Amino acid sequence: MTILPIDPVANRNPAALRGFLADCQKVAIRRDHPQLVSISLEVDALDPLAVLESIFEPGERHFYVERPAERKAIAGAEAVVAFTASGPERFARCQDFVAETLEHTLAVGSLTAPFSGPHFFTAFTFADETEAGEAFPAASLFVPRWQVALQGERTVAVANLLIDASSPLDALTEKVWRAHGKFAAFDYAGPSFGVRPAPAVTVAEVGPAGGYRQAVQGALDLIARQAFTKIVLARAKDLTAAEPFHPLRILNGLRQRFADCYAFSLANGRGQSFIGASPERLLRIEDGRLLTEALAGSTGRGASAREDGAIAAALQRGDKEAREHRVVLETIVASLTALGLEPEFAARPEVRRYANVQHLHTAIGAAVPAGLRFLDVAALLHPTPAIGGAPKAAALAAIRALEGFPRGLYGGALGWLDARGGGELLVGIRAGLIDGARARLYAGNGIVAGSSPENEWAETELKFRAMQEALLG
Repeated sequence: MTILPIDPVANRNPAALRGFLADCQKVAIRRDHPQLVSISLEVDALDPLAVLESIFEPGERHFYVERPAERKAIAGAEAVVAFTASGPERFARCQDFVAETLEHTLAVGSLTAPFSGPHFFTAFTFADETEAGEAFPAASLFVPRWQVALQGERTVAVANLLIDASSPLDALTEKVWRAHGKFAAFDYAGPSFGVRPAPAVTVAEVGPAGGYRQAVQGALDLIARQAFTKIVLARAKDLTAAEPFHPLRILNGLRQRFADCYAFSLANGRGQSFIGASPERLLRIEDGRLLTEALAGSTGRGASAREDGAIAAALQRGDKEAREHRVVLETIVASLTALGLEPEFAARPEVRRYANVQHLHTAIGAAVPAGLRFLDVAALLHPTPAIGGAPKAAALAAIRALEGFPRGLYGGALGWLDARGGGELLVGIRAGLIDGARARLYAGNGIVAGSSPENEWAETELKFRAMQEALLG
C-alpha cells in the first residue's frame, strides 16, 4: 500500500477532492492498473450500526461486527472490490488477493487511528466446498465503499474508491463529499424499529423427528469404534413468518442482549444475511500478537447467583466437559506449534458466563514472527475441534452424513483483515441465515464418549434460544 503525504482535512472542499482523485487516476493510467483509493478521517463519535441502518439497502453487501464489552465495532457497506474462492487453498488464495490489491492501493488520511485504511471483510464457510443453492460461496472477500468503525472513544470513517482510466470523477467526488457531510454531522433522527408484537411464525425441525438424537447415537458408536475422539453435531430449524425479518432489527437485539459476544451480520447483496451473536474468537492478530481460544464444554445458567455458581463448579469438575475442552486446547496448541509459534495459556480453564450458557474457556496467546500471514494461520486453525472434531479429517468426513444438511457459514470463520497484516475472525455459531420471511437457525454440541443423546438435544435447545428470541422479540 502506498501512503500519500496528503492531509484530506487541509483545503477541504470539493475542488481539492476532485483534484486528488484526478491525480489518482493518472497513477492508474501510468501503472495500467486500477487503483484502490482509501481516504480515512477521524470523526466525532458515531455508532457504526446506526450509520449502517441509515445506508442499508437489501441489494447491497454489508458486514457488521461488534463486541460491546470491548467498545469495538466496525461496519462496511457496498463493495468496490470483491473476490471468491473455494477448495482447500481458499484461505491462501484470499490472502494472495489481499496482497495484490494492496500493491495497487493509495491511502491518505488518519492512518494511525484504529480501523483506518481499507479493510477486507471476509467469510469462510464451514466446508471447503459449497453445495448447490447455498447463499454464500466457500470463501468471499470484499472491500466496502463506506466503512465506519469505533474503538473506545475514537471513530474513523473510511471511503474506498476503485479508480481506473474511465472512472467518472465528478460523480465520485459528489458521492464522497456528500458522505463526508453526512458523517461529519450525522443525524440520528429517522425511522425506528420501535416496539412491536412478536411476529407469528411456524417452526420446523430440519430432518426427521428424532434425527438429532439418532445422529448423536451414531456418533457415539463411531467413537466407540475409535473412528474419532470428538465430533460436533449441529441441528437446524426453519422458521417462517408472515412478514419479512429485518436483519438489522435482529442485530440490534443481539448486540443489546449479548454484550460479551460478537454480534454480527453479513449480507450477500441478494437479500440474504447471516446473523448471530458468537461467543467464540477464531483468531486475532494485532501489533505482532496472536490471540485465540479454546471454548468447549458447556452448561446452562442458574436462576440465582448461588445456583449459577454451583452449576459452574460442576462444569469445572465434570470429566466429560474436561475431556472435551482438553481435546480442543491440545489441537489448537499443536497447530500453532507446527507454525513455529510458542503458545502461552493457563494450566486450568476458567468459566465464561453468557446470557444463557456457561463455557469452559482457555485464552491462548503467542508472539507472531514477521512474514507469517494472517489467513495462513486461520487456515490451520479452521475448523477447530470446538466446531468440527478430532482428529479433524475423520470427524469432518462424518459430519455431513450424520447431520443431513449443509452448514454453509454455520461453524465458518467471519471477520476482517486490515492493511497492516492484522485482523480478527470469529466463529459463526449461535447464528441463522435470514432470507426474507424465512430463517434457518443452527445450534450444535460437542460429542465425546459419555455424551447422552437426550442431554445433547436439550443443550442445543438452550443454544437456539438466543436467535429465536432475537427473531421474535
